[in-house]
Amino acid sequence: MYDLINEGPINTWHESEQPREKLSTKGVNALSDSELLAIILGSGFKSKSVVAVARHMLNVHHNKLHVLANQSLTDLKKFKGIGTAKAVAILAAFELGRRRELEAAQEQKTFKSSNEMYQYLKPLIGYLEHEEFWVVYLNNANKILSSVKISSGGLTCTVVDIRVIFKQALQLSAVAIILAHNHPSGNVSPSKQDFEITQKIAIAGKQLDIAVLDHIIVSSNNYYSFKREEEMPEI
Repeated sequence: MYDLINEGPINTWHESEQPREKLSTKGVNALSDSELLAIILGSGFKSKSVVAVARHMLNVHHNKLHVLANQSLTDLKKFKGIGTAKAVAILAAFELGRRRELEAAQEQKTFKSSNEMYQYLKPLIGYLEHEEFWVVYLNNANKILSSVKISSGGLTCTVVDIRVIFKQALQLSAVAIILAHNHPSGNVSPSKQDFEITQKIAIAGKQLDIAVLDHIIVSSNNYYSFKREEEMPEI
């Protein structure tokens, strides 16, 4: 269990500095990450304020919200003062944020750049702790017909079945596809295997007259585009 530094109970603070009152009077943008998290938690315990609990949780996770968001229910409950109800509230809040991000990306009608596609892919696979391989199927206007998870694996590898990719493409009458997978490590540099599978899929696509437009490697805060880096195979 993680320990806490001392800080007085929040009801001893000046009202203008208490998170809920501060939000009411100054607006949500005036609050720090720890104050927003404190509102989700609702209360601290004994002599520890809820802001102290929230600040400590963020500090342990390097003050990175996406790192905290990737914690499991069990991990969150290791913090003193965090039971099931509070841990569930944290996970629910982060999931709502992820769904909002995905919803906004899905409203994009067509995709004209690798960055636009990254914004679509990030809430799907950018925050995962295991590797997944997805294919985005497009029509001739570059509008998404479907996005399909092809496979998932451990932290370092995933297996891709090319037959599954193009069976789905033919069923959807897709004219083009974009390959995507995540690197949970955060390092989006492509591996030798990434280059090899990209070439194999591009060759298969050429035979079926289905264009492989890009292969995007995704993390929570960065991406690598084979097309942008001019690394797509010339078939």
